[in-house]
Amino acid sequence: MPLNLSSSSPASADVEATLTPYGWDEGWAAAFAPYAAQGLVPGRVARVDRGLCDVLAPEGTVRADTEFVVPHDPMKVVCTGDWVAVDPGGADPRYVRTLLPRRTAFVRSTSSKRSEGQILAANVDHAIIAVSLAVELDLGRIERFLALAWESGAQPLVVLTKADLVPDPVGLSYLVQDVETAAPGVRVLPVSSMTGEGTAEVAAVVADGTSVLLGVSGAGKSTLANALAGAELMAVQAARDVDGKGRHTTTTRNLLVLPGGGVLIDTPGLRGVGLFDAGNGVGQVFSEIEQLAEGCRFHDCAHESEPGCAVAAAIEDGSLAERRLDSYRKLLRENRHIVAKTDARARAEIRREWRLRGAQGRAAMEAKRGRTR
Repeated sequence: MPLNLSSSSPASADVEATLTPYGWDEGWAAAFAPYAAQGLVPGRVARVDRGLCDVLAPEGTVRADTEFVVPHDPMKVVCTGDWVAVDPGGADPRYVRTLLPRRTAFVRSTSSKRSEGQILAANVDHAIIAVSLAVELDLGRIERFLALAWESGAQPLVVLTKADLVPDPVGLSYLVQDVETAAPGVRVLPVSSMTGEGTAEVAAVVADGTSVLLGVSGAGKSTLANALAGAELMAVQAARDVDGKGRHTTTTRNLLVLPGGGVLIDTPGLRGVGLFDAGNGVGQVFSEIEQLAEGCRFHDCAHESEPGCAVAAAIEDGSLAERRLDSYRKLLRENRHIVAKTDARARAEIRREWRLRGAQGRAAMEAKRGRTR
């Protein structure tokens, strides 16, 4: 018999009671309604591993096969955080039959020369970027993470982990300020899982919806996840003393239900954080540069040697750091090349700019030769 999940049925009440802690709401119930009529069961993917996944369903955690949802497009594969429709109890084996449309997705580019995207987490409300204070800050990497976070549709938060290693409050405040300059509009919190500093503030953020925890190996993600969960759910290894790098304690993406409310997706340490069609995210990270650019004399100003450049003027008077402009240009170039691999118009625009710059360079050389004769 089909599973009736109308608002007045006991089945609907059971689903709401069991799945609400995982993020189930009226919107997901409406999206699932057509599959309820087919007798399928809703659930949220907690982990994916070699063609199988753990699904948090009304009857508990079930193991389901993903054979019927393996598309050629890597952007549509099952991912931790997805809401899915699975076979009802009694089926052996149980299959994931479909994915519900995602609200948000954190995506990076793979190392593939085909410019494919890899989804790290789906349906997240907060992207928590863990940055270790045990090593020197890499502001460029933070900006890269933030660009992907903004592009995903989630609200980013930067947590500076291992704050107990910086006992000087003044020195710690300077580090926070440095990160804040690279993260306009983003909250920056120093956190220590050893002393508990900042963990209450992070817990308050993650209690509202679904959060994904991101960062490089050794950033203290698993330790922070355990602190938020109030239990040793994730294995932890010490970082190497020589460079502060970790050893990939977490090897899969795992969805954890937190005792204080909310859902947390812990991810493995990321070696590479390539942009993937993240133009809007880059603009959000460097919002002050884009605002300055509106005051440039020319709408297509490259902020190099053009007259009336508001960005160059800001660098000259010290209100904009040259490092920020360099990072902005780098991420824009990378993103454009990623997009150009699949967008003919973008490729043509890049070639046009190359030809124009080449002509300008030749003209400059000719002018220089004329002056020296």
